[in-house]
Amino acid sequence: MARPGNPRPDLGVDPAYPPLKARIIARTGHHYYIDKDELLIERLHRRFRAAAVADCAAYAALLSSGAEGEAEWARLEAEITVGETFFFRYAEQFNALRATILPALIAARASERVLRIWSAGCSTGAEPYSLAILVHELLGDARSDWRVSILGTDISVEALATARAAEYGRWALRTMPPEDRLRYFTRLPAAPGIRREGGYALRPEYRGSVRFERGNLLNLVEPGPPQGEPFDLILCRNVLIYFDARTVAAVVRGLGRRLRPEGWLLLGHAEPSPAFASFLDAVSLPGTVAYRPRADAPPVALPGTPVPDPAPSTGQVPGPPARDPGPGASAGASSGVSGVGLPDAAVVPAPDPVAAPGTAPVPDGPGTRDHGAVLDEACDLDRIRALADSGETGAAWRALRAALDRDPTDTALRFYEGLLARTLGRDAEAERALRAALYLDRSFVMAHYHLGLLLIALQRPSEAVRALDNAVALSQALGPDTALPEGDGASAGEIAASAAAARAALGGVGSRRS
Repeated sequence: MARPGNPRPDLGVDPAYPPLKARIIARTGHHYYIDKDELLIERLHRRFRAAAVADCAAYAALLSSGAEGEAEWARLEAEITVGETFFFRYAEQFNALRATILPALIAARASERVLRIWSAGCSTGAEPYSLAILVHELLGDARSDWRVSILGTDISVEALATARAAEYGRWALRTMPPEDRLRYFTRLPAAPGIRREGGYALRPEYRGSVRFERGNLLNLVEPGPPQGEPFDLILCRNVLIYFDARTVAAVVRGLGRRLRPEGWLLLGHAEPSPAFASFLDAVSLPGTVAYRPRADAPPVALPGTPVPDPAPSTGQVPGPPARDPGPGASAGASSGVSGVGLPDAAVVPAPDPVAAPGTAPVPDGPGTRDHGAVLDEACDLDRIRALADSGETGAAWRALRAALDRDPTDTALRFYEGLLARTLGRDAEAERALRAALYLDRSFVMAHYHLGLLLIALQRPSEAVRALDNAVALSQALGPDTALPEGDGASAGEIAASAAAARAALGGVGSRRS
């Protein structure tokens, strides 16, 4: 039997691993891990070390040990729930909030001047704080007359502690233009841990309306009337991916019951289902779909009563079914869900990036790749992004280096090498990686954009202008609503505007697009 401190055992051949995995999925509802043994095993190893247990059998015994076991279950549940951490995730949904949903709620609640919002599965707080920023700006001078309450709940005690501190590293703000960082945050000096590269603290005016509580979404399926005042707006995004179809339907029904009659519900892009039509009305908005409660919804199924499986879809759910583009190849694979690639009609002559010094020529085409290699690549990128999004940038960096050893000419891997190197304060490596990504794909808009932001930080304005001009030109050629590969949900129009704003902030510095 392995001892704590020795090289970690191979759980894949541990006979106690399959029943432990089945028990974890049954208890937590996290069917997400049925085909993701590598991720689950990695998280179990962390709990083994923390709890000083040697193997799966010992850990299963710990989970069965009364109050101590229940405490460990809570820590395990937090460990295996991977949280996203960046601000204004899913730009198209925040556009819908800004243009339609929040203005409608503000008008509907004008007589009471009370607004209640719930961010369910808030992780480290980026989502509720993004909402606080948006509401603060929409209310403008009238905000002091309103009572705005934004509740963030999550199962992870550690994530909630980070949320309450409201201090973030560069990774959490990676899609935010520099001028917005200065508007919403103050800079923090470098320090060990999350702030080793220097971080950002959210300004107090955006924190006052937000509070955090520990909560489990599975409690939504319990019988009885909902507790507390109903909400005007609920966001529950990228949490339902962990559950099976029956649990998802029951949780979403519970969320709907906690809305006011004129309230709104937003889910992640991969999570809408035709099964929701029996108790929610879908509202198609530009780039997304939102839900509103139905007055004639049937009674809620009690625990133990089978929830009907979603009916087979015979048409399209309003809005795009894909999640925001994630760490796939330049075609846009994201966490196992295909993103949106560049449309054939949008092909334009691409500007030439500056080749990284010493970069070897790369073959013109991707070559012949077997199906297994493509799956391995997607798995690598999935894992790297999951680690980075959960704040484990060191582990993400190690996984990235291993993936690059296997495939050094993968464009998306080079792009994420640039982002992670920047997060870790390795600016020279970040620049080399972003230029390498552009050498591999001259039309890679997000690489041009992030290279421009990096060069601004490095105080090289002429080169920054060149990169930003490339980002603007390529984005404008694609059309404003095109979702950009590796853009975290940003559209071509949004990146064009952000790049142009960053370009304008540099003043009269000239450039020559290349």
